[in-house]
Amino acid sequence: MRQMEFKMERENLVREGDEVTVTEGVLPSAYYYTINPAVAMSGNYVFRERLRSDHGIVREIKHNEKGYYVVVEFDE
Repeated sequence: MRQMEFKMERENLVREGDEVTVTEGVLPSAYYYTINPAVAMSGNYVFRERLRSDHGIVREIKHNEKGYYVVVEFDE
């Protein structure tokens, strides 16, 4: 199992236990991931950290002074 954190701008767009689909974006030297439909975005990952799965389960939603963060678990 692999967990990744995504930044979500507003609350209640997904809930713990939801199955989500992610799409991969490509930068010149990294990859990033978006929970569809444009719910939350990950940080940048180098090639060796590239995600192999396109769907996962929301395990936790965190809230702090910087915003909402979604922890998604992928079966890898």
